[in-house]
Amino acid sequence: MTPRARARWLAQEPLLLPVLAVGLAFGLCAVAIAALGRSPLLAAEALWDGGLGGLGPLGESSLKATALAFTGLAVAVPYAGGLFNIGAQGQFVAGAIAAAWIGAALDLPGPLLIGAALAAAFAAGAALGALAGFLKASRGVHEVISTILLNWIAIHLVDSWLVVGPLHASGSSGFSHSGTEAVRSAAHLPLLAGPDSRLNAGILFAALGILAAALLLRRSRFGLELRALGASEKAARTVGIPVGARTIQALALGGGLAALGGALLLLGGGTDYRFPENYRDPYGFDGIAIALIGAGDPVGVALAAALFGVLRAGAVRLQDPEVGLHRSWPEIAQGVAVVLVAGQRLLRGLYRLPLRQRRTASAAPAPAPPPLASPPA
Repeated sequence: MTPRARARWLAQEPLLLPVLAVGLAFGLCAVAIAALGRSPLLAAEALWDGGLGGLGPLGESSLKATALAFTGLAVAVPYAGGLFNIGAQGQFVAGAIAAAWIGAALDLPGPLLIGAALAAAFAAGAALGALAGFLKASRGVHEVISTILLNWIAIHLVDSWLVVGPLHASGSSGFSHSGTEAVRSAAHLPLLAGPDSRLNAGILFAALGILAAALLLRRSRFGLELRALGASEKAARTVGIPVGARTIQALALGGGLAALGGALLLLGGGTDYRFPENYRDPYGFDGIAIALIGAGDPVGVALAAALFGVLRAGAVRLQDPEVGLHRSWPEIAQGVAVVLVAGQRLLRGLYRLPLRQRRTASAAPAPAPPPLASPPA
């Protein structure tokens, strides 16, 4: 391999290591499925049919991928500044309950009601993120600790008070219903493929969110300063970057993005357009995995969210009798991929293996030349 080709190979390493991790995770899961006496090919076919086999499955995939894209961005954007937002689950729940409240309480035309619900959701999640940023900037409280604790404050505040108290739904006959009131039909996100599929405008919001995050991090002064902060806080202070303000802003933005994921899931038909009595889907925690697999890049986050959104939607088909597997296999693959991404030394060694093999081949001694033939007598 020429020096130029070797440099190109090494330059692609940060982007291709997560791809290698996902491929290895799928391979290990396939081996495990075969060891259980099941068919990995049937499992793959079931995942494909359940995630992409028609408009109905495609709608379910897009609903999940939208939520994962926003929670992945909620982790990836602060991470560019060296900040680790573990609070996406609480922010996701806060956004969903805020959208449920506004979507049921206000009587507005469709676009205005959807905009108001999304704005309320963003504000709720951003408030949680900004609080963690303020604690770090003013008191030195590490954001990992504060966001973890704020997770449980938000979750229990919603589950143990709002959903069973002020926002609890009651029928006209006086009997209680599970969860909050359903949002008004005007707050439902427009469907893109008819009533038989939940493919809705949420996927367009996700695309816009990915594009906006990429431009913000790569093409704006805020993104430049945030990346400088992530590279070295001391150097950032030296050149005059307001470290405290950028910390608060980055975590607030991350919180708002996670909250938008919760709002779009609910307004897109998740849990039948209402916040349930107990919300257990860990989209916020999964956002950490999506950000890591996506290498902290908005485009990588989009690809990881799309992949695992499809797999989660298709996981229902794994329970078919002819497949005979539990629906948790996509989550297992996701967890294995995260472990492999975290084990950078092993992945890097595998990725650079072709370089070592070619170097060994080039360093091998050249074969001895054949002996000269004797001149004819």
